[in-house]
Amino acid sequence: MTSKTTLEQMEQQIAQLPVHEQLKLIAYISQQLSTIPLDSHVAGEETLQRHREREAEELLALCDAAAEMWEGEFDAAEEIRQIRQDRDEQLWPSKL
Repeated sequence: MTSKTTLEQMEQQIAQLPVHEQLKLIAYISQQLSTIPLDSHVAGEETLQRHREREAEELLALCDAAAEMWEGEFDAAEEIRQIRQDRDEQLWPSKL
């Protein structure tokens, strides 16, 4: 007999993951949700709309948990520029 994991238990486990692993999980969940046909029915009386709303809330909770783990301010555009610059320096060290 398998034991079921509660949402609270999952949240605790997810909170222990590094941020990049949490982002992988978000991508996985997002991809899984994108494959659900619009006209499919979710088990029980829960409608597809309610199911998606619940999944979206869980996804946002994961994002909030990841954001809380971040210390200080974060500028995504600057982070991307820095990543690109680092990559460029690795690819073309003599040009820079």
